[in-house]
Formats: sequence, structure tokens, C-alpha cells
Amino acid sequence: MTMISMLSPLNWSKTGLVSSSSTFFTPAFLRCSDDKAGNLSTVNGITESFLKPVMVAMFGHQRKMTSRIGYFSSIAAASASPLFSGQATTDSFGPNFYQDVLKAAREKFTEEISFQSKDKDISLAKTLLYIAAEDEASMAFKREMDARSCQNERNNVTTPTRVYEGDSLELMPLEGKRMSEWLDELDVIAREVEAELVPRDIGCHLVEVIEAVNVVLFQERGFKRVSIAVEPKCSYLHGVLNSGVGSAILLSIIYIEVCRRLGLVMVGSRVGEDFLIWPQTETPEELFKVTSGHSLFAIVNGRCVEDPRSMASDLDSNSLLSLDMTTNRDIIGIALANLIRLHWKRASRSSRGLMLTSALRDVHDASKNLENIDWSDRPLLRPHDLRLAIMASERLLILQPHNWSLRRDHGMMLYYNREYGKAVQELSICMAFAPEEEAAVLEPFVEKLHLLRLESSWKSLANAGQLTHL
Repeated sequence: MTMISMLSPLNWSKTGLVSSSSTFFTPAFLRCSDDKAGNLSTVNGITESFLKPVMVAMFGHQRKMTSRIGYFSSIAAASASPLFSGQATTDSFGPNFYQDVLKAAREKFTEEISFQSKDKDISLAKTLLYIAAEDEASMAFKREMDARSCQNERNNVTTPTRVYEGDSLELMPLEGKRMSEWLDELDVIAREVEAELVPRDIGCHLVEVIEAVNVVLFQERGFKRVSIAVEPKCSYLHGVLNSGVGSAILLSIIYIEVCRRLGLVMVGSRVGEDFLIWPQTETPEELFKVTSGHSLFAIVNGRCVEDPRSMASDLDSNSLLSLDMTTNRDIIGIALANLIRLHWKRASRSSRGLMLTSALRDVHDASKNLENIDWSDRPLLRPHDLRLAIMASERLLILQPHNWSLRRDHGMMLYYNREYGKAVQELSICMAFAPEEEAAVLEPFVEKLHLLRLESSWKSLANAGQLTHL
């Protein structure tokens, strides 16, 4: 007998998403017309042998086994990531490769979120993997150059690098896998949800689909949210898929991507400090029915929904429909803003409480004279983390070019990184968009930065002249 393939993506009937008359879904692989004998079915016009009990038992067992073995073996096989481990990998392509990845990843990111494309066509998963690949390549490139400098100082033989052919971005390792393999991982999760739905009724209700996604993500795979992401792996898509632990926004993105593969549209909104998601439906009251102590809405979005201190706890089926829906670009923006905060906190770890605008306050303080400020007394920051924060800020500015406060913060990070020329440029642009009172705060700081840039240039020329004479 021939077993019906369960590996094709689901093709849900859309009536349950947009029609108030029905919230039932019929998966494409379950739409069938049994013959009188009960063992021949026509699925999408193809006659197949179909023994329901056998199929349910065999596939259910196979799904659970392959899910657990594949998931944990992928974790065990993953190689050390420069971004997460802080160590250089031994399997290096060389600096030129990482430079190619840096360029390709930024180009692909810009192309994916381009305002010339429709928002619904933006892939959240691809965009976040482009971000991860660029950050990984940046760290790997830095460590590769540091290692070569040490080898040159010790007169050691240079370590040979791997020669690569083809797409550098696809070859870039992310926790031991390529980008396409992480996208495949989302496909695998979606197929596990399909298998979870097999024993259920042929006409799958919206609630049952959400319950199946919850079972696979939070029970079988054990995904967990962290309230405050302090480790990079919790804020990058491949890191969350690999470890099962992630920030709320990253788990929401995984949820959205899995449901998209099932043909189920998820929508979201920013409520206070929380980002909430739910399936697009005209009967939202079903999401707030409490079973086993929790509503589906709470299971999908975590503890914030049931925390009385959170604005999300006040939501019900009526207020849910009045929320402003976020776009894919908005969601990417939230993820990037979280990366900026994460890497800035890590960069300024030794200067507890340091804010990006601290230097601005010092200059604007009326009790201080501008000439008396010691501009050389700047906090000690971790350069790698500061560079990652700057890169996240650059991407967010591509999404929000007219956000004056974001551009101000970007300019201040460049100042702390001693890139005075770029800092002057960004802060000058910011002054053109900022409110008058904010521009007044920035003006004396930018003037001093001009002098610092000139001083830095003179020192560079002087050092170059000394080296020439030597």
C-alpha cells in the first residue's frame, strides 16, 4: 500500500480566518472522500491507499522520535559560534570570506525590507538570519585578523584558510548550520504541527490548530521565554532555534513563521512594553476561554498576559480588535531595537548606568564650562559589543531614516567608538529633524566634536610622519 505523504505544506481553507460564519480549517492532506471499503481516498484528485488508524499510529510515533532525535542532535553537533561563545572557530574561511559575507548580508537585508516591496512579502526569518550572518561574520573577521596579527608577531606559519566557491552568505556557518538549514528547521516544526493534527478531526478548528502549535513549540520542543535577554543567543533567530530559549519577540517571530507555513495568518501589536500575537479571526472570544488554568492567548504570549502589572492583562476579546496592528517592518524594528539595547548594555558593562546621552548632559549642564570638560575621560567600553550595537543601529536607520532620536543615539555610539567624523555627520542630520529644544542640546556637542575630529586627524598625520622618519 502507498502511504499518503505528509511532508507537503498545509493548505488551510481560508474561510476560518476571515469569515465570521466558520472558524474551521480543513488541512489539504486531510480533505478526502472515503470509498465504501474505507481504505481508498481521493486527495487532491489522486487516489491513494488510506488506512487512518495505521497512519495515525505510525506517523505519530515517527514524528515524536525524529523530532526529539533531530532536535537534540542538532544542538550537540553545533560548532562554537563566535557571536555566542566569544571564541574563534578553528574552521576558518579567512578574512576575505567574512568581508564578502558582511557585504552580502547587508545588501540582502536592505533588499528584503526595501519599501519598494510589499510588507506582506517580507520574510521575517530570512531578514533575521541576514542580521545574524552579518554579526557572526563581523566577529569572525575581527578574530581572524587578531589571530593573524599574533602569528605575524611570533613569526609563526600562517594557518591555511579554506577556499570557498559559490554564495558566501549561504556558506556562512551559524551555530553549525547554514542559513538554508535554519529555514528548513522552521519547515520541520510546521510538519510536526501537521502530524499533531492528524489524530484530530478532519475539519480542524482554529483553536485546535493553535493548540497543536503550542504543543509542539512549548511541550515537545520545550521553547521558553526569558523576560530580559542578557545573552546574545536569546536575541538571534538561529540561537533561539538551537537552544530553545529566547526573548519574547524572537519566540513570537518563530510562532508567526511556523503558522505562516501552515497557512494561518498571525497578527500582532505592541501593548505597553510587550509585543502580543494572535491568529487573525473575527471570533477572538475563543482565544480568551480558560482551559486547564490558562487561555490560548496567554499560552501564546506568555506570563505578561496574566501579570496584573502589565497592560496586556487588561485585554479582552473586545479591546483586542481595537489595537493597532504591527507590520513586518515594525516587528523587524522591534527585534533590532532589542539588539541595540542588548549590545550597548554588554559594551558598557564596566560603566554601570552609562547612557548614550550621558555625554550630552555633561555638555548641556549649565554648571559646567565647555572648556573645562575633560573630553579624553571617556568610559571604557567593550569594542566588539559596541560595534554590534552600531551595526544594529545602522540597519534600524534603514527602516526608520527620519527617526531623529534613533539617529541621535547612533551618532553618540559613533562618538564613543571614536569615529568623530561619522558622529558629526549623523548628529548634524539629527539636528535637522529634532525638535528645537533637542537641537539646542546637540549644537554645542557637535561643535566640540568638530574640534575633536580635527585634533584626531592631526594626531594621525603626526604619527604617520614619525613612522615615515623611522
